[in-house]
Amino acid sequence: MDAVPGPRPLVVDAQVNLASELAIPSDFIRHQAANAHHRLVSHGHKTPYARVSDRVFSLYQDDDGDRLVAEMDAAGVDQAFLVAADFSHATRCALSPPELAALHDRVNRRHPGRFKVFWGVDPRAGQDGLDLFERCVTEYGFAGLKLYPLCGYSPSDPRLYPYFEICAQRRMPVLSHTGPGWGPLDFTYGPPLLVDRAARDFPGVDFILGHGGVTHVDEASYLCAHRPNVHLDISQFHAVLSSDGWQAHLNRLFRMGIEHKILFGTCWPSFRLSASLAGLVGAFGPESEVFTGIRESARALIMSGNSLRLLGAGTTGQTGAGDER
Repeated sequence: MDAVPGPRPLVVDAQVNLASELAIPSDFIRHQAANAHHRLVSHGHKTPYARVSDRVFSLYQDDDGDRLVAEMDAAGVDQAFLVAADFSHATRCALSPPELAALHDRVNRRHPGRFKVFWGVDPRAGQDGLDLFERCVTEYGFAGLKLYPLCGYSPSDPRLYPYFEICAQRRMPVLSHTGPGWGPLDFTYGPPLLVDRAARDFPGVDFILGHGGVTHVDEASYLCAHRPNVHLDISQFHAVLSSDGWQAHLNRLFRMGIEHKILFGTCWPSFRLSASLAGLVGAFGPESEVFTGIRESARALIMSGNSLRLLGAGTTGQTGAGDER
């Protein structure tokens, strides 16, 4: 008699982006193309920059999120944090912040249940920015706050405190980028420790260190171990700078005793040129090197439980038996 398949554990990706020129600044895409071209040239390839640029820009035409959701389906990703960073004070953007918010609302409604939108703010936006965040929460139902400090501010800037007060009232998490970024942005605002003041002043707000499991890992894990409201995600793990590979790197991180603070994430579609989302997610199966010596309960926390808990949706989740999505 064949065994009846059990429920499949949920997978929540704690950081994805809308790959659209409407949402991502052209400067960012050009910087990505320049990095890809430099790598090719350094390895002896004579591919013209224009060809690389055209290829990279072609990956940013998913205005409605259909391709992203199709990739999530193929990879077995049930839900994702869709982040919308505010780059408007650092570079030219195709849409104004209100227009960008409306775009993410349309994508969210087009794919019900698949995304939790984290809206990006900048402390220099003043009352207009705060009013827009209120609208994103009350009218659009966005689920969290996104910070991109490399645009020129500290994540503990006092001008952000009114936003944090809203997050405290509504039990909404704050996802702050850490580590390097792109182009002319100021990397001095990338260290995770800059979040510490805000985390101390707002103990009722959960702060997530974006890419904290990939860059500044010692600092990020130190904060997670000693601040109850600080967490980290492992997005961009595919690009970690580790001599023995990202699998061994993450296995060490998962053994540090902070598995209840770690969120699985990919920062998809940043790696469409070199990988598939299904391939990346597939490397996190229960028998993978990443989880060698790690309890199944800890794996469940990392792959979805911690993300669901921060969203107020419990600690673990499962799909129904036979659900192939």
